[in-house]
Amino acid sequence: MINEQHLDLLKQGVATTWNRWREEHPDTPIELHGANLSEANLGEINLSGADLSGADLSRADLNHANLSKAVLAGANLSGTNLVGADLGAADLSEAILIAADLTDADLTGADLRDANLREARLVWATLEEALITSQQLSQARLGRDSL
Repeated sequence: MINEQHLDLLKQGVATTWNRWREEHPDTPIELHGANLSEANLGEINLSGADLSGADLSRADLNHANLSKAVLAGANLSGTNLVGADLGAADLSEAILIAADLTDADLTGADLRDANLREARLVWATLEEALITSQQLSQARLGRDSL
């Protein structure tokens, strides 16, 4: 379920409003299940531990975002900029990451079971202890020449 207060705070701006609010309320659960944030400019946002399951984040800018321990199960992240994002221990099971840019992203311990990584860029991404199959990796772009 979407918490409308959280959605309103996001719309006010990442650096000026959201991240400051997150620093002041670090233990508040972030409920953005099913939110439509497609094409949103959310670079450097702190969404650690947030519930974004089923959210539409397609073509959003999440570069250098903190999404550690976030629940993104079933989320649409196709075409999303996740360059340098922290997705450590995030739940990305069944997420759609088609053509997402995960260059230099930290996916340590992330759950990528059944995630669609077709054409996703994983150049220099950290995948230690991530739950991912070789079949998924074969569909992704892993080399520098794929940029």
